[in-house]
Amino acid sequence: MICREKIRYHKNLKNALENAVHPKEPENHLLQPTSVIALIYFKKESHLIFIQKADIKGYPWRNQIAFPGGHSDLKDTNRQETAIRELREEMGISDKDLDVVGSLGHFQTINNKGIQAFLGIWNKKQEILYDTREISKIFYIPVNYLIKVHKKKNFKNRIPDIYELTYPYKDIVIWGVTAKITHHFIEIIRNLSI
Repeated sequence: MICREKIRYHKNLKNALENAVHPKEPENHLLQPTSVIALIYFKKESHLIFIQKADIKGYPWRNQIAFPGGHSDLKDTNRQETAIRELREEMGISDKDLDVVGSLGHFQTINNKGIQAFLGIWNKKQEILYDTREISKIFYIPVNYLIKVHKKKNFKNRIPDIYELTYPYKDIVIWGVTAKITHHFIEIIRNLSI
């Protein structure tokens, strides 16, 4: 994608995000505040970056496909700062190489995590140096592929139940709250030219 196309796409993406209705933060104050960031990376076409959590016995998210993120710390001034800090800690991506487009809204996990998801664009000025204690693998999944799965499974304009809402890719499956965030992202961008 040439520079002009990236700029136009970024502007369209920001407008689409600002005009979308996002899931609101639940009033349940027992949820543990958590933030994730869905990263877009351009390589001939746009890709969404997913991580596979580490294969550690007893780790509650063992081998799950996710977006980089984690729990809010007391030193974080807001949830976006949490997402950026976690991205730096988990993947070595500096906020200088990142453009946060905006919030995708709030999502709840079955184990009482209150996740605020953000959308960012990574400019890939450095390689990802992920923390192997937390991540076992990185996936760059083409956004157009995810849109095709979304359409094929007839997810357009509806939120499927947790058992149906999956995005298979090669030998992995995106499910759970990561699939909910992916679904919401695709509903926002599926009509943009990518």
